[in-house]
Amino acid sequence: MREVRAEGLFRGPWIAWVLAVSVACYALSGQAESSRDESLEARVSTLLQSMTLEQKIGQMIQAEIQFVTPDEAKRYYLGSILNGGGSFPSKRREASVDQWLDLAQAYYDASVSTDAKVPIPMIWGTDAVHGHNNVRGATLFPHNIGLGATRDADLIERIGRATALEVLATGIDWTFAPTLACTLGSNL
Repeated sequence: MREVRAEGLFRGPWIAWVLAVSVACYALSGQAESSRDESLEARVSTLLQSMTLEQKIGQMIQAEIQFVTPDEAKRYYLGSILNGGGSFPSKRREASVDQWLDLAQAYYDASVSTDAKVPIPMIWGTDAVHGHNNVRGATLFPHNIGLGATRDADLIERIGRATALEVLATGIDWTFAPTLACTLGSNL
């Protein structure tokens, strides 16, 4: 079943829509021409010219680890993966830190061993807004609005550092944290 759906991944009118929206967002971003690094722009242009349409589309896709293997990430040139709450290596809640590291390495190795002229390493994002809570043995922290209620910026920074170290230990590049919880009303 997965193979059939994957074959249609780069076909259909939605491709034109995705590209049109991407170009429109870039055009509307308001990036000042004066702030452009021409050397970097030239490198990016060269890289993009070397990529196929499939590679460009793949780079814009972020798949969930429950639904994509490292081999599929390689095959479809995926730019990033994520694991949300309740998502684990091999769907095993009790996965060890070493199993997380092995999976992170497998995705990385897959991303840099494609047939692209310039392989692009993928990034992995994780839901670590309460600590690295998907990993057995990781420290769990209160919800961000509760931490904000402490009004203790030093505590929140220490929690952020502890979470960063635990995420780093699993080989993951980026977290969907911190988040900002805003209350309504000035009486707080």
